[in-house]
Amino acid sequence: MPHLTTTGAPRAATSGRLGFGVPGCAHPLVAPVEWAELTRPGTPLHWAVLNVADGPGTRPDPHCLEAAGKLRNAGIRVLGHLDTAYGTRPFGEQISDAHRFLDWYRVDGFLLDRCPTDRDALPEVRRTVSTLRALREGAHLVLGQGAHPYPGYAETADQLVTFTGPWNEYRWSQVAEWTADYPAERFCHFVHGVPRTHLDEALRIARWQGAGTIYFTDRGDAGGQMNPFETLPGYWDEIVSRIGPGISE
Repeated sequence: MPHLTTTGAPRAATSGRLGFGVPGCAHPLVAPVEWAELTRPGTPLHWAVLNVADGPGTRPDPHCLEAAGKLRNAGIRVLGHLDTAYGTRPFGEQISDAHRFLDWYRVDGFLLDRCPTDRDALPEVRRTVSTLRALREGAHLVLGQGAHPYPGYAETADQLVTFTGPWNEYRWSQVAEWTADYPAERFCHFVHGVPRTHLDEALRIARWQGAGTIYFTDRGDAGGQMNPFETLPGYWDEIVSRIGPGISE
């Protein structure tokens, strides 16, 4: 393993089990195998995101209803995808989408994708999070920032996505020193372009940097032209076996 530069000390192991957060498979009609795999008993899956059409869509989708129902029946959290557009999307639009996700798909929480990271945007994100918690008791809320935000965000939601990007950046990435004050269960890492031969190294980095929820794939993003997380990695069975059996928390 190459030398990994970090700020602060390495994170100690916690009692929580490393598991997957699936940021959004393709529509069930396009990716039926992927959705079926997510419900396989023993898969260490913390949650999966339902993204019907850049949100909940304009009407209930029967295929998504079925897929979400199977996940819930398997004891897996289903999160609705809410796009914050880096803080530029109106509050009312986000809450309207949340209502539809709750009414149609009975989601267990939300991933706030493209969430801002700066201090000035924190009050509005807190407002959104508070409203979502009022709409759905016990909602699991994940801020999809993709980078380390202002530390105050860590007190706002259940989890933060502090890395989203390619393997060639992840393997040399640095962890913000303030994250050492929180358990690994608070942080998620989504990494694409991870070769099968580097799985062990990627898992060591995730544990070293204190991430409790991960999603690694060998798929690329074609220079930002495609979503590499819409399909399962070619080594899905292997990475599931390396992490070990688990159940939704």
